[in-house]
Amino acid sequence: MLKSALYVGLATLCFALAGQVSARDLSQDEALKLRQAGLILSSHTFIERALERHPKARLLQLELEEKRGRYVYEVELLTVSGQARELKFDALSGELLKDEEDD
Repeated sequence: MLKSALYVGLATLCFALAGQVSARDLSQDEALKLRQAGLILSSHTFIERALERHPKARLLQLELEEKRGRYVYEVELLTVSGQARELKFDALSGELLKDEEDD
């Protein structure tokens, strides 16, 4: 009985820690390999989509992250009104996950 409770406690701890794993930034070489393998779309796709949502904005940063087994492009823009925006896209489907003011 004590052994079973210990296993349940350890399993619960593992799941809790797994949920707190932060995103990992990928290098340009990793991104190229993923693109060639058909696992992500081109970064240009996401720059264009971000600029369609915020015309005439300036690209500040583009990052590809892996978070919980999902590849996400993070696009940071500076709008013409001077507002910093952060947009996140699913790198495979192209789905917009987030578009909000960046702190």
